[in-house]
Amino acid sequence: RSAQEMKHMENVSSLFQGGGPAEYQRPDPKSEREAVAAPGEQPWEMIMDKKHFKLWRRPIEGTHLYQYRVFGSYTDVTPRQFFNVQLDTEYRKKWDSLVIKLDVIERDLATGSEVIHWVTHFPYPMYSRDYVYVRRYSVDEENNLMVLVSRAVEHPSVPEDPEYVRVRTYESQMVIRPHKTFDEGGGGGGLGKPCSLRLLLSQNGFDYLLTYSDNPQTVFPRYCVSWMVSSG
Repeated sequence: RSAQEMKHMENVSSLFQGGGPAEYQRPDPKSEREAVAAPGEQPWEMIMDKKHFKLWRRPIEGTHLYQYRVFGSYTDVTPRQFFNVQLDTEYRKKWDSLVIKLDVIERDLATGSEVIHWVTHFPYPMYSRDYVYVRRYSVDEENNLMVLVSRAVEHPSVPEDPEYVRVRTYESQMVIRPHKTFDEGGGGGGLGKPCSLRLLLSQNGFDYLLTYSDNPQTVFPRYCVSWMVSSG
């Protein structure tokens, strides 16, 4: 599955990286949407199109749920900084006010795998949700990619708690592709700099592709869930 996500990332990233700065241009939404959809899969519906953030969705067959895909770019942080933030559970507790609990239950450094227990607030009057999932991460030096893959699992040390609703269906795949190297950022976007230098800075930083789906067992109508996702 992660290999497929790498291929998706290569297809999308190629639209942003021509042969050199003189050839750099933004793709139109139609061609970009077609590039993200894999052959033989249901097409993605674009529901948000901003300069450095694009959001698609598609229905999951036989359910009322959607799968979501996000494509984004940053030029003011390095790929490695962004990658480390994704992995740092302690730091997330500081900036994410919805976190009730976020603990690493088990870790295997040899394979880059972790089992994580995450409890998050849901809007009143619903119960908070808890996730138990395995996350695997890797840095692919040869292909210049960073990959994080997560999916829901069962773990004997984290039985269900009646205070929370256990989310049993959850999958997430993130691929980070540097524009140059893992440790190179963009210098703050190049504001106030000559046009040619701003163009060069825009090709530093990284792109990321996130594909995500879960079943939080809500009774929200589909349009409400979509609105919440698109509103951040």
